[in-house]
Amino acid sequence: MNKFDEINKRLSPYRRLSWEVMVGNIGIGGRNPVRIQSMTNTDTMDIIATCDQVERLVGEGCELVRITAPDVLAAQNLRNIKIELEKRNCFVPLIADIHFNPKAAEVAAAIVEKIRINPGNYTDRNRGKISYSETEYNAELDKIKERLAPLIEICKKHNTAIRIGTNHGSLSERVVSRYGNTPLAMAISALEFAKICHSLGFDNLILSEKSSNVKTMVSSTRILCELLDNEGLNYPIHIGVTEAGDGQDGRIKSAVGIGALLAIGIGDTIRVSLTEKPEAEILVAKDILQASGDKIYKAEFVSCPSCGRTKYDIEAALAKVKQECSHLVGIKIGVMGCIVNGPGEMADAHYGYVGSGNKKVNLYRSKDLVYSNIDEDKAIEMLKEMIRQDGNWKDKLDIIK
Repeated sequence: MNKFDEINKRLSPYRRLSWEVMVGNIGIGGRNPVRIQSMTNTDTMDIIATCDQVERLVGEGCELVRITAPDVLAAQNLRNIKIELEKRNCFVPLIADIHFNPKAAEVAAAIVEKIRINPGNYTDRNRGKISYSETEYNAELDKIKERLAPLIEICKKHNTAIRIGTNHGSLSERVVSRYGNTPLAMAISALEFAKICHSLGFDNLILSEKSSNVKTMVSSTRILCELLDNEGLNYPIHIGVTEAGDGQDGRIKSAVGIGALLAIGIGDTIRVSLTEKPEAEILVAKDILQASGDKIYKAEFVSCPSCGRTKYDIEAALAKVKQECSHLVGIKIGVMGCIVNGPGEMADAHYGYVGSGNKKVNLYRSKDLVYSNIDEDKAIEMLKEMIRQDGNWKDKLDIIK
C-alpha cells in the first residue's frame, strides 16, 4: 500500500458504526437510518397543547419528541401526556429534558423512553474554584457516580435510554479548570459521564456535543468520537447546532454543522434547532439528510449553474423536469447545460436531460445516451416514457393515495 492508498483509506467516506440503542421501539445507531427528532415548546403542564404539538411533529415525520421537565411536577405530568397521546394512537418515543433537578430525572425515567441530562449542570456546581488536584478531581467524579447511581438503576428497571448532552455554554468549573473552555473540554465532559455509566453496567446511552458555534460543535463531536472509539465505547451520537436562529440563517447554520459531520459518517440522530415552530425543523432535517445521502425522501436533481456553452434555457428546463418528476422518491435526474461536461458530471444520476444546442436535447439512462437531438418541446414526455419503461414511474395521484 503506497501513501496515497493509505490517505484514501483513512479519509474515504464511511459511517461510524455505533452500538444500537433502543428508545422505545426506535433503534438509534447500529444499522438504523439517521433518526429525526425535535422538541416541543409548549408548557409541559398544558397536556392538550403539548399533545397537539407532538402529533403535528409526528405528522411531519419526527421520530422522537423531547419535552422539557424542569421540575418534579412537570416530570410527573409526562405520564398524563403519554396517556393522552396513547388515546390518540400516537406512540412516538418521548424524551424528558432535564437540567438542574436529579429528582425530576428519576421521576421521568420511570415514565418516558429516554431522558437527556447535561453534565455541566446536572451534578457539580460552580463554586468559584479554579484549580483541582488529582485527588480533588477524582473525588468530584466519585460524587457524580454516587449521584448518578439511583438514576441508572431506574433506567435499567424501565429500559430507559439516557442522552448525555454536553453544552458549550455550561461546562463545569472542574472540567474547565483542567482543559479550558475548549472543544476538548466538551468531549471530556461527556466521556467522563459515559465511563461512569459504563462502570455501573449501563450502556443504553446516546451522546451529544452542542454549541451555537459550528466549528466548536463539529470539533468537539469529532474529538468525542475518537475518544470513545479509543475506549471501545461505541455509543451513538446525536448531532445539531444549538440556538441556530431562524429563517435562512438558522437553516444554513444547521446544514453546515450537521452536514459536516454526516459527510464523514458521524451522526445517528439529528435535531435542527430553529427559533420557529418546531414543525418547521422537520423539513429542514429531511433536506439535510437528503443532501448528505443518509436518507432519501424525494427525487433528487443534479443541475449545473450553466455557462457560455449552454445553448438553451436550463432554468426553464429544470423547472419543467421538477414539476413533472419531483414526486418520484429515490429517482435522481441530471439537468445539464451542455454535452461537454454534462454527461460526466451527472454520471451517478438515473436519468439525464442535457442540452445539445439549437433547442435540442439529449436524453440519457445513467451514462448511456438513449435519444439525441430531440426537440425540446418533446423532451419532457420522452423522459417520462423512459422512466415508465424502466418501471420507475408513479402517477402523482398514486403517491397521494
